Amino acid sequence: MNVLPSSDNIEEYLKKDDVIDYNNDIIANLADLLFQRADSEIEFIKAAYEYVRDHISHSADKNEDIITCSASEVLKAGHGICFAKSHLLAALLRCKAIPTGFCYQKLILDDETAPVLIYHGLNGVYIKEYKKWIRLDARGNKEGVNAQFSLDEEQLAFPVRQEKGEEDCFTVYPDPDEKVLEKLRKNKTRTELFDDLPTELMYKT
Repeated sequence: MNVLPSSDNIEEYLKKDDVIDYNNDIIANLADLLFQRADSEIEFIKAAYEYVRDHISHSADKNEDIITCSASEVLKAGHGICFAKSHLLAALLRCKAIPTGFCYQKLILDDETAPVLIYHGLNGVYIKEYKKWIRLDARGNKEGVNAQFSLDEEQLAFPVRQEKGEEDCFTVYPDPDEKVLEKLRKNKTRTELFDDLPTELMYKT
């Protein structure tokens, strides 16, 4: 497994915009707090990851119907789906100059109730001390989901089952995929969104 960035320009993985809005005070304040408590950059990355994983609920787990998209929206609401949570983690890390991007997997939504292939979002983070990228999945743990921070042996939320048509991708993109953002912005509720989850990416076309 070799996690690699799609761009050689590391600055692309540090930029802010209206989705990764780490210039927002609530994002900056949280990043400051987590950074001050950490003994090292790696400890800060772990703390930020675990904060988003554990303190920001996955909207479906909490049965929240409001759609969140930008990092500040996710933090204010306290929940988001996988893509939205990846936006918040990217904002917290970029706020402290840690290159962070976006990764995607194609997974079956639910084997029993919704056996359709849709995209799932997570993060790629550059570990300067080891000069390598790792993937982190802040989706949120629950029964059957146990994602963890690891520098060596990756432990994500879901195994990729190629025999079922699922696909993994080890590319780290600097921006959230446009088709993902389009879905988050177009649908007014999570109920609507879950009938219209992304089945293709702009990055793949």
